[in-house]
Amino acid sequence: MLTRPILEQAARACGLSPLSAVLTPLDGSPEPVQIDPKRSFYPASMLKVPLAAAALSLVQAGELSLRERVEVTPQNMTANDAESPLVPGYRGELAVIIERAITHSDNVATNLLFDICGRERATGIARNAFGLQSTAFHRKLSGAEPLIADPGWDGRHRNQHSCGDCARLLTMIARHGIPHARLLLKFLGRQHFNDKLSEGLQHGDVFAHKTGDTEEVTHDGGILTTAQGRRYVLVVYTGLRSTKENNARFAPFMRAIRGYL
Repeated sequence: MLTRPILEQAARACGLSPLSAVLTPLDGSPEPVQIDPKRSFYPASMLKVPLAAAALSLVQAGELSLRERVEVTPQNMTANDAESPLVPGYRGELAVIIERAITHSDNVATNLLFDICGRERATGIARNAFGLQSTAFHRKLSGAEPLIADPGWDGRHRNQHSCGDCARLLTMIARHGIPHARLLLKFLGRQHFNDKLSEGLQHGDVFAHKTGDTEEVTHDGGILTTAQGRRYVLVVYTGLRSTKENNARFAPFMRAIRGYL
């Protein structure tokens, strides 16, 4: 059985510090194992999951349609870590825009969702419908310097989505507790970036997840289904820069705790 001291020891041994982490068993009713779940780390691309969930809530309410077409505008263009078809003038269905934001962590797709949902509206859905009290959408995303011009930003607040909120949302997705959870779970399962926790899985494990990376943080979190059929939500936020060396620390951490799951 995994305990907080075991989780802390694994993090220390792998150099994952400073750290915020949550492990939530999805089978039965064991309590989550947590390390500082409300710590204020910049969420980076982890923010894309609650934003996608907010958009899908508006689909469920009939205000949006997954098949409606969205046009990419020059104002939302920024760099991406993977090749993207989203260029000015591209028109794609909302379902495709949401999928790109999750599977390829597409910043242009995310900025389109900021416009489609509205940052205040999305924040209200995250907090009032999902109970994510440490989540807020303030500024569109930039993949590189210079930062994207964002007239809708108040110039002061940063985006928020704590490790604890991320674990709560992923738990709701895993239990089909939000609109279109199955679709969002499918997108998480198609994750393009798999150089962190995924590298420490055992044969037959499945990890539907999302990563987050900037020059000040590196994160990973998702829904783990073990080869034995047990299910967990595991989220790890760190205050380490996203570098090849730091991202490689996640795999031994996963291997260290995997035997307890």
